[in-house]
Amino acid sequence: MSVELLLSAFIFIFLCFAIPTVMLMMVVFGPRSGGKAKNEPYESGIKHVVGMADQKFSVKFYLLAILFLIFDIEAVFMYPWAVSLRELGVFGFLEMVVFILLLLTGLIYIIKKGVLNWR
Repeated sequence: MSVELLLSAFIFIFLCFAIPTVMLMMVVFGPRSGGKAKNEPYESGIKHVVGMADQKFSVKFYLLAILFLIFDIEAVFMYPWAVSLRELGVFGFLEMVVFILLLLTGLIYIIKKGVLNWR
């Protein structure tokens, strides 16, 4: 067995015992806060919830969240590309131009459809 594998196994076994032990110590020795406000359903002081639990939300909220994820993941793909641009050369640059143009086309389509308008 290599030293790295042995060290990794030791660290893994140590963490498997250390994390539950620390959590148990927090439960046993940690501070306890109780009282009237702590036992309420809403600790923040809200006495009555406004609205119904089965209230309908507009689809625009979900659509906006999905669009945010799509364009946020774009940044995740662009960061490693920017770091290794010198090694990729012109071909890597052209690939990213195609990727950005594809996303830009999608953004233009979204704007023309009026998805981002909150009327």
